[in-house]
Amino acid sequence: MSASQPRQTTDAAPTLLVKIFGKDRPGITAGLFDTLAAYSLDVIDIEQVVTRGRIVLCALVTSPGGDGAEGALRATVHSWAESLKLQAEIISGTGDNRPRGSGRSHVTVLGHPLSAESTAAIAARITSTGGNIDRIFRLAKYPVTAVEFAVSGTETEPLRTALATEAAEIGVDVAVVSAGLHHRAQRLIVMDVDSTLIQDEVIELFAAHAGCEEQVAEVTARAMAGELDFEQSLHARVALLAGLDASVVDKVRTEVRLTPGARTLIRTLKRLGYQVGVVSGGFTQVTDALKEQLGLDFASANTLEIVDGRLTGRVVGEIVDRAGKARLLRRFAAEAGVPLSQTVAIGDGANDLDMLNAAGLGVAFNAKPVVRRAADTAVNVPFLDTVLYLLGITREEVEEVEGAEGPSV
Repeated sequence: MSASQPRQTTDAAPTLLVKIFGKDRPGITAGLFDTLAAYSLDVIDIEQVVTRGRIVLCALVTSPGGDGAEGALRATVHSWAESLKLQAEIISGTGDNRPRGSGRSHVTVLGHPLSAESTAAIAARITSTGGNIDRIFRLAKYPVTAVEFAVSGTETEPLRTALATEAAEIGVDVAVVSAGLHHRAQRLIVMDVDSTLIQDEVIELFAAHAGCEEQVAEVTARAMAGELDFEQSLHARVALLAGLDASVVDKVRTEVRLTPGARTLIRTLKRLGYQVGVVSGGFTQVTDALKEQLGLDFASANTLEIVDGRLTGRVVGEIVDRAGKARLLRRFAAEAGVPLSQTVAIGDGANDLDMLNAAGLGVAFNAKPVVRRAADTAVNVPFLDTVLYLLGITREEVEEVEGAEGPSV
């Protein structure tokens, strides 16, 4: 039969599932298919995984025609496997794997550590929604364990709702996104700054120089928990900074501490073609420097008014509050040419809620309880680069970027 006329494989055609398992070494995959090639088979499906140096290789192939051909193939495969101290199992059947159910999602699970008990709970909850786990793939083993489940047979939204409840009960982080081409498409990532991109609350750094840090910190905590109107609390806190010398701005910039993994997150995203921005209820006097330092595409924040070399205790221009953050997300997406469905927003406070809800994926990062409950997913480990795993980016891909550009600081 010519290459232009391939054999047709139907659901009723006899097939063989060839399974090989044992100690991994180079050449096993090539060796198996060299062995099968003598029987002029068509390959329908292949899956292979190596864990702790042990390989499991599965090949679904058409059954060979002719009297005794299948028996000869079985004997040949077993002989080849034994020669390499491998085990082989061959199962007869008909047709391809059963079709995957409609509704496909990627479920990413982050554990620190990831226990067998929590994995069992997640798998059981997927099953209870009518979903089937088609594949499981490890994304990372440190600084957290991250695995991705490919799930079919249930729609993304009910699956997300069910797993969010389960995740909260068992203490792991779970993200559910719809499968399809857009899962790997270029995206826009927009982050909050204070207590997200950086470890600090910038207004508290300013307040420390004004001698009112404790008073400001209390108001900030209530505003981030959603107990106070953000804009009113902003004006009240900034008023306490009136009279500070403008030289404090440079001091505060040097005091800012990036969240662990922040540089890695941004460098990896940028290397992969993503666009990255920040929106902050803090101040442009800090975010503009972060934009330049980290190579961000977008940045917007409030601006402290400075007159005659001193802070006036007022902000000027458009206020970046809860609604403003969502508005800026939409503006950045339009400028980036990225559909809103392809945006990811990351934040920790109540003033981030509108932005998290507007984005295609809203991630609560070490967030207040009100934010964790409302976001699509939550990350509760102190490493910002774990967000990469929610996007299906593996630790190996991260290390490739780090190796090319040098270690992050």
